Amino acid sequence: MPEFLKLHPPAEALDIYLGALSALDALPSEQIKTDAALGRVLAADVLAPIALPPFNRSTVDGYAVRAADTYGASASLPAYLNLIGEVRMGAAADIALLPHTAAVVHTGGMIPEGADAVVMLEDTDHARDAEIEIHKPAAVQENILLRGEDVQAGEPILNAGTRLRAQEIGGLMGLGLTSVDVVRRPRVGILSTGDEVVSPSEDPGPGQVRDINTFTLASLVSNAGGEPISYGIIADDYRQLRTAAEKAHAESDLVMITAGSSVSARDITASVIAELGQPGVLVHGISIRPGKPTILALAEGVPIIGLPGNPVSALVIAGLFVVPVLRLMLGMAPSERTAYIEAHMAVNIASLSGREDYQPVRLVKDGKQLLADPIFGRSNLIFTLVRADGLVRIPSEATGIAAGELVRVTLLT
Repeated sequence: MPEFLKLHPPAEALDIYLGALSALDALPSEQIKTDAALGRVLAADVLAPIALPPFNRSTVDGYAVRAADTYGASASLPAYLNLIGEVRMGAAADIALLPHTAAVVHTGGMIPEGADAVVMLEDTDHARDAEIEIHKPAAVQENILLRGEDVQAGEPILNAGTRLRAQEIGGLMGLGLTSVDVVRRPRVGILSTGDEVVSPSEDPGPGQVRDINTFTLASLVSNAGGEPISYGIIADDYRQLRTAAEKAHAESDLVMITAGSSVSARDITASVIAELGQPGVLVHGISIRPGKPTILALAEGVPIIGLPGNPVSALVIAGLFVVPVLRLMLGMAPSERTAYIEAHMAVNIASLSGREDYQPVRLVKDGKQLLADPIFGRSNLIFTLVRADGLVRIPSEATGIAAGELVRVTLLT
C-alpha cells in the first residue's frame, strides 16, 4: 500500500469522517449519582421538577416591608414602621405585614405575607422599642428573589448532550435530582506500536525510548469524556498488530493506533487498519504539520484512527480528530468552543503553502503587549508541548506569520 493515497485539508478530512460516522448507533445510557457525574454527558433532556427558589427569599439582611410605606423616606425625613417580629432562618414566615409594619429577615430567609420589598439593614436605624426608621425608599421586589425566578417547575433546564460542569451539578442538586441519566463513556482502545518502544517503568536500552503516546492519548481521551483502554506496546510486526487490533476492535467503541516511525511500520499499520472491516480507510494523509500520515477509517461500525508515532504529532492530531469523534459519539456537537487568547507573534514564522501548520508557543508579557513566542522543536520532542501554553494555527494558504501579527493562541489545557 502506498504511504499516502491522497492528502486532504484538515477541515475536509474531518467533514468526510464525521459524515461517515453520523449513521453510527447512539451509545447506551446509564443512571449514576449526580455527585459522581462531573464531566459526564446527559443522555436525555432534564426538566425542573420544582420551582427554584421554591419561595420568595430575601437577598440581604434587613427588614421586610410594604414598599409603599417607604416612599419618600430619606435620612432627614425617615419613614417610621412598627417592628412586629422576625422570620427565622429555615422556617416558614408565620407573620403577615399590615400597613406601616416591618419584620426582620435574613439573607435567604422567607418573605412574609404582605411584604413586597426588603430594606437593607444599613439603610435603617432603631427609633424606639419595636419601631425602626427607614432612611431610603424601597422599590417593589427590591432585594427579593421571587419564587421560580431562577427556574420554573416543568421548565427544560438542561439538554441531552450537555457535559456536566460544577454549576450543572449544583443546579441539579438544588432541584433534588440526585441521580441522572448519562451517556456511557466511549471505550477507546489505544495501541502503541514500535520495536523501539518500552514501558516507562523500564530502563531503555540502546535505540529504545519509553512509551509516551499511550499515556498522553489516554489523558486526552479521559478529558474528552471517554474511557481509555490500553492494549500495550505492539512490535512492528504485522501478525502481532493484526491480533491486537482485532481484539481492540471487538471490545472498543473507537480504536487508536500510533504507528512506528519508519515508513515500513506505517505501511503495516495502514494495512492492518484497512483489513479490519468495511468501509475501511476513508482518509489516508492530511495536509498538516505535524501529522501528515494520519489515517481515518471505519470498520464495521467502529471508528479507527491511525496516528503518527511522534508524540507531538499524535497529541495534536488526536485533539483535532479524536476529540470531535468522541463528542459526536457522546451526542455533543463535534465542534468545541476552545479557550483561546489573542497575542502578537514574537518573531517571523515560515510555513509551506498548501499545508496547515500548528506551532507551539509560550505566552510572554512584553510591557503591555502579550507575545506568542514560538517553541521550535521536532514532533518527537514531547517537551515542546510541555513548555507551550498553546498552539497557533497557520492556514494552508499562508506562507508564514510575520512578527507583530495578531494571532489566536488555542490554549493547551
